[in-house]
Amino acid sequence: MTLVVYNTLTRRKEVFQTIEPERVFLYCCGITVYDYCHLGHARTCLVWDVVRNYLEWRGYRVQYIQNFTDIDDKILNRAKAEGTSMEAVAERFIEAYFSDMESLKIKRADFYPRATHSLDGIKKLVAQLEQKGYAYATEGDVYYAVSRFVDYGKLSGRKLEDLQAGASGRVDATEAKKKDPSDFALWKGAKPGEPSWESPWGKGRPGWHIECSAMVKEHLGETIDIHVGGSDLIFPHHENEIAQSEAVTGKPLANYWLHNGMVKVDGEKMSKSLGNFTTIRDLLARPVDPMAVRLFILQAHYRKPIDFTTEALEAATGGWQTLKEGLLFGEIYSDRLNWDSPPSSSLTEPILKRFQSAVDDDFNFAEGLAILFEIAKELRRQGNLLLHQGQTSIDSVSLQAQWYSLVELAGVLGFSVERDAKEEPTGLRDEEIETMILQRQQARQQKNYAESDRLRDHLQALGITLIDQPGGVTRWHRE
Repeated sequence: MTLVVYNTLTRRKEVFQTIEPERVFLYCCGITVYDYCHLGHARTCLVWDVVRNYLEWRGYRVQYIQNFTDIDDKILNRAKAEGTSMEAVAERFIEAYFSDMESLKIKRADFYPRATHSLDGIKKLVAQLEQKGYAYATEGDVYYAVSRFVDYGKLSGRKLEDLQAGASGRVDATEAKKKDPSDFALWKGAKPGEPSWESPWGKGRPGWHIECSAMVKEHLGETIDIHVGGSDLIFPHHENEIAQSEAVTGKPLANYWLHNGMVKVDGEKMSKSLGNFTTIRDLLARPVDPMAVRLFILQAHYRKPIDFTTEALEAATGGWQTLKEGLLFGEIYSDRLNWDSPPSSSLTEPILKRFQSAVDDDFNFAEGLAILFEIAKELRRQGNLLLHQGQTSIDSVSLQAQWYSLVELAGVLGFSVERDAKEEPTGLRDEEIETMILQRQQARQQKNYAESDRLRDHLQALGITLIDQPGGVTRWHRE
């Protein structure tokens, strides 16, 4: 089977081939740390975390880098409003970021470079662009000369002449410094009261776009396998990254550009002005199970927009309950089904191949999820048969293979059952429960219904449900 991905750069699906055998260099444009993470951040971080999981499951060694933008006008504005420093604001929200991602069970990247830690590489890249004629300095600022890069617009599909026409009406002081309205800042001269760093062009700070170009080059090399981010970054951020990096190296910045779709709330773009801005911590405080949020995000293809509604979240919560029951099947019934050793790979392999075939089509996790639900629903049905009829309609060996496959594939997608959900609700052993059921049957035969009810209620309080069937047979299960 072959992994195929949709490349934003070529606007088509392509067979995935790595630069180095069985190794993937993956860069994700991360968070500008001036506020708490919202649902859009949740989708971006979760989707690419699962892509990393899947590539590793497929046998690749993945080096995953995700940056923090900790030099930015938004951070400075927040610091001014709060009477604090840019560094203090950044540190607070980086800490909040890790807390939010941990709440969603998103694993950490291999490394999180920051703009403030990459200033040497940033200044070196700006100097190289200037030397090659792609950048020019003016009054302490340095700008990228967009017209010098003949391939500008190849990622977004935008034409330079259209960008120039669209920018022609702007005449503020910053625009007046530019040779062309479409040029963008690589280095910004220092302003009173703002943090700044020494440079060959005087004190100042880097522009946003050059930060990622420098961090990719420093931590992953001149050309990487996959560059990812939200679709809102295609232009201008990723377009400008390409122009900066490729002008210096003469090589592709990334072989594959992948972008996730946006998150809407009740059909509208999420924004603070509309009052529909939802942070991750506010959502989980409702409370909502983090696994339900994961399911909500993964049930749509990563390139498509998703609409966050109360109904969609409730449906995802119900869906997670189904998956959770399937994942707990082996925990509950393995003893009764005499599962002593793992199943043969020949039994699990067909299921795993079906999953891989689905997801290999441009990381189609939604189709992969459909296979998980198919297994989980069957396991739930077999569990009900075991409880009410004492036997299953599928042999124990096949059931074990299905459950093992479900657990493995759920792990690829990042689904897990919390430890407390796996713990038995009572310390009673099976033999003790059977003894109490026998005592209850004896009490009923003696018409001592008060004692019979007491034993039943006692077991119920301990999480043991009794099911009386015709012929005096009583079956039971743990809640």
